Parts: sequence; C-alpha cells; structure tokens
Amino acid sequence: MTIRIGMLTSGGDCPGLNAVIRGVAKAAYELMDDVEIIGIIDGYRGLIHGEYKVMKQSDFSGILTLGGTILGTSRQPFKQMRVIGEDNIDKVKNMKENYKKMKLDCLLILGGNGTHKTAALLAEEGLNVIGLPKTIDNDLYGTDVTFGFHSAMNIATDAIDKIHTTAASHGRVMLVEIMGNKSGWLTLYAGIAGGADIILLPELPFDSDIVAKAVNKRAESGKAFSIIAVAEGAMDQKEAKMKRKDRIKARTDQGFRTISDKLASYIEQKTGCETRVVVPGHLQRGGAPSAYDRVLSTQFGVYAAKLIKERKFGVTVAMKNGIVTQNYLTDIAGKSKLVSPDDQMIEVARSMGVSFGDKA
Repeated sequence: MTIRIGMLTSGGDCPGLNAVIRGVAKAAYELMDDVEIIGIIDGYRGLIHGEYKVMKQSDFSGILTLGGTILGTSRQPFKQMRVIGEDNIDKVKNMKENYKKMKLDCLLILGGNGTHKTAALLAEEGLNVIGLPKTIDNDLYGTDVTFGFHSAMNIATDAIDKIHTTAASHGRVMLVEIMGNKSGWLTLYAGIAGGADIILLPELPFDSDIVAKAVNKRAESGKAFSIIAVAEGAMDQKEAKMKRKDRIKARTDQGFRTISDKLASYIEQKTGCETRVVVPGHLQRGGAPSAYDRVLSTQFGVYAAKLIKERKFGVTVAMKNGIVTQNYLTDIAGKSKLVSPDDQMIEVARSMGVSFGDKA
C-alpha cells in the first residue's frame, strides 16, 4: 500500500526549509516500502486551492545547501482561516476536501507560530498532521531551537561585523536593525556575537535617555563609535504602554517610520554624535543554510519521517536539551517563546558591559 505524504512550507522563507524537505523525503524512502510525496505549492494557499505536484526522488537531490523553498510559500493569517471573504471560499472546508482529493495519508507542515496554529486547527478537524518548527525568530514554544535561526544569526552577525569598520573609521553611532517584531532572540544572539555595545529588544522596553547616556559614556572613555543592535519590534518605555496601531501612528506623526529612525534622531540630538541606521532586512532570510542548520534540518526531517512510519500525528517536532522529540500541537499552538528579562544570555551580555537601555 502506497503512503502518500503531503508537504507544504508556510510563512516567511528561511534557510533550512529545503534541507528539511530533503531529510523527510530521503528518510521516508529508506524507512517505508512504497512512498509517494506530494508537494503542495505556496503553502496553505496551495492547499486551499488544490495546487500541488507529485514529486520524484530526483527532486530532493542537490537541495541540502539551497536557500528558500522549492515548494514556494505564502502568508495566510490564522485569524482569516475561518473567515469567508468576498471570494466566498471556505478555507478550512477546502483544505479538508483537497487533502482527501490528494489521497493523503498525512500532511507535513513547515512553519512558525501562525503556521502551527493552522496546523493545530487542521489536526482538530481530523487530518493527520505533523509540524516542523521553522522561524528565524526562534520564538516557537516548546523547542530550544528552530531551523533557520542560526543561519539568520550568522547573517545578522556578519552585518554587525562589517558595520564596525565603517563606524570606527568615521566615529559614528551605528544602529543595525535586526528582524524580530515580537521576540528578540535573533537580535540578542547576533548582538552578542557581533560585539554590539547596546542591544534593544521588544521584551525589554528602553529609556532613550539611558541609551544616549550609554553612548556618551563610551565617547567619554575614548571610544569614538558605538554599535547598537536593535530589534525591529523594540520600543521605548512610553511606546510600550500604547497599542500597536497607536504606537505606529505616534511615530508617523513624529515623522519616523521605524524605531531605529526615531532613536537615531534622538541620539544625534542628545549626544552630538553622527548617527546612521543600517537595515539588513530580508538578507537575513536569504542564502544557504549554515552547517548547523543543515544538520538540525536533517535531524528534524528524519524524525518526522519516523513519526509518519509510527503513525504519530497531531504533533510537531522539537529539540529539547539536545534531543529531538515532539510536542502535541494543542500544547504549543498560539504560544510564543520570548526572551525573559532574567535569561542567562541577558546576564552574560550585562556582565560584558552591554546596555539594554533599561537600566542606568
């Protein structure tokens, strides 16, 4: 009897997606007698509209080092999954019907927080679902690490490394804006790895005056430049008391698009130091996966194939204390892993003299 495995990648792309796809496929072909893999195009959009292709074994060769995803991806907000819009499409009904039309025995879903919410929804609707934890933000609950995080950290760290030389040459304050709207793991780790002097995270609202004082303190000690790693979702303490839409409006009314622009202007006014903003942006999602992510993705993919063989569904793969295991989707969906103020890495950075803008 042929086992038909559906696979889709959803949400933002990142290095490691193809390595996981490869790991699943190669292990499935080895562990099971008769396997057919169905690639669903562009994430949940493809599942909703029935867009897929039957994969060949050769499709999984040469993709270990390839960034992005060979299946394509899209963002389908979880909040809209049960909403019937102007197109009159019942998304959940369509996904269930297309699962049956594809004659799938199970569906592997590679994605982050929003993706896992929908995966849990489909599992509750009776589909055989397995999740795989992807996000450069490393904020998926229940796993120590997600694939894509280390690759993005390497890219963000490289950006900070390169900024050091131009900052030192011109005696400037340089703000490097790192991805991460709600969680600061990427900024925290890249900031430490890149030797940032100040690190600003969404979880630790900062005082702009304390940041400016930290810059002045460096200047007074003979250090003519400062590097600030700032998460795109960071906010000052006044903004932290506002709702997101009010926070965005307040910045716009002040003539700023991002927190980095706003803070750079403030630092320049307060310290007199020439200040610039650098945004690596989507470069952090691009390129080949790091060696670490290639290994991690392969581990996750192989474990998912074993779950299929054992017919264990309604779960997502995870890494806990160096061991690959699984969590129930119902236990992790809708939860985020955020940086705690007393996280060990926060204490490591503070012990090195790094300021988080929250304490003088």
